[in-house]
Amino acid sequence: MSSFADQLKSEIARIARKEVRAETRALKKANAQYRADIAALKRRLADAERAMARLAKGSAKAAVRASAGADQDASAGQGLRFRVGGFASLRKKLDLSAADMGKLIGVSAQSVYHWETGKTRPRASQLAAIAAVRKLGKREVAERLAAS
Repeated sequence: MSSFADQLKSEIARIARKEVRAETRALKKANAQYRADIAALKRRLADAERAMARLAKGSAKAAVRASAGADQDASAGQGLRFRVGGFASLRKKLDLSAADMGKLIGVSAQSVYHWETGKTRPRASQLAAIAAVRKLGKREVAERLAAS
């Protein structure tokens, strides 16, 4: 009779292990999924925090620019655009060298060259000077260069 009891006991233990293994496997799978979800949420949170910091930094810069812009003259470069090709064609249209264009604007010939090649961009005060030169004709440009 002990062999029957031993067999019954071993069969019950085997079935219990099988059930526990199945439950454990399901729990491990769920645990892995939860960890992946948590990692994804952490990444999204970090991205959102970076974006928020970027926006806060940008709005702070915009506020500083707005307060500085209120102090400056309204025509000192606000709403003015700069295109490399447009600037180069303006210089060619007026038949000016880079040095002469620099004299008109109040910068060096090297600055004019860098603007035309796209290496640098003019400052807001220089944009205002460029806009003033755009309104001039060839004769007026020649008169200003002769006067300086």
